[in-house]
Amino acid sequence: MRFGLFGSAAARRPTGAEAGEFDSAEGFRDFIEYNVEAEALGFTGTFVVEHHFTGYGQVSATLNLLTWLGSRTTTLRLGTAVIVLPWHNPVLLAEQAATLDLLSGGRLDFGIGKGYRYNEFAGFRVTMDEADARFDECLEVILKAWTLNEPFSHHGKYWSFNDIVVEPPSAQRPHPAIWMGAGGESSVRQVAERGFNLLLGQYASPEDVGRSIAAYKSAVEAQGRRFDPMMVGVTRAFFVCDTEADKEAALERRLANRVRQLKLATRPDGTVHGGPDRATGNPDVVNRKSAMYGTPEDIAGKLDELRAAGAGYILINGGGSGGGERGRQSLRRFAREVMPGFTRETLRAAE
Repeated sequence: MRFGLFGSAAARRPTGAEAGEFDSAEGFRDFIEYNVEAEALGFTGTFVVEHHFTGYGQVSATLNLLTWLGSRTTTLRLGTAVIVLPWHNPVLLAEQAATLDLLSGGRLDFGIGKGYRYNEFAGFRVTMDEADARFDECLEVILKAWTLNEPFSHHGKYWSFNDIVVEPPSAQRPHPAIWMGAGGESSVRQVAERGFNLLLGQYASPEDVGRSIAAYKSAVEAQGRRFDPMMVGVTRAFFVCDTEADKEAALERRLANRVRQLKLATRPDGTVHGGPDRATGNPDVVNRKSAMYGTPEDIAGKLDELRAAGAGYILINGGGSGGGERGRQSLRRFAREVMPGFTRETLRAAE
């Protein structure tokens, strides 16, 4: 198995008395240092979210943050999870992504999606009913931009470009690896049929992960291609701790975050879209089935379940740890006490 990171950073807006001396960049700097240490500990890559209008300071300019991280790392793959295509100018996005890929020496993992949070579509004044069509047209232009060396034109429903050659070229040819989030069997098969890698959400149960991987593998092989477990990234929340009290406190923090996320995804009619994995049911039960919290032995047991389900690339999200030095210690313990049992790679311990 290989391991990567999944997550976000926070650049909070100062309020009230703290406005004069508050450092909004602190959360971004902590995120960079966390990822730099993860590379030293043997992690393969990182995937960073894109979100807008939350009021929580989540990452909104993903490629900018990853460009800074790319300058501080040498091997860590730089992933977007995901850039929501319906909100972006496809030519500008193709240029920015190719620039990052070029500067990083071909380390971009270009994760894309259609979006699911109502408040974000409303903020951009884009109807969610157009998400599929906008996604398809944006992707069509991006792929042309990356693969055509001669001028091309595009006149679609949402975008129009005349006689353009998009620069710079990407380092990876014909283009950066494309990853797409999905959860249901039909959408998982569509990802495979497009020739893309698959991202599975952090709230899906191990049983659902297994079904998704099986559907994806079947669709890949039906096209005459070879399935590689590294084509599927499975996200899991994690927190390494020794006491039941610490575990329960972390689970409560994660549950509160999940409830907050679901509110952002709630439509005016009360319909909730929980993201690509659409994990339904009692939020507390979903939380406990999916999260890898507890002792190293507890977490190893959860990883064994995922390995049995066919998972090979695990993306860990440390949000349940509460961040800061506690989160850093949890990352180190995962690398030193859990990872060696699932990988043959030699790990370099942080000093």
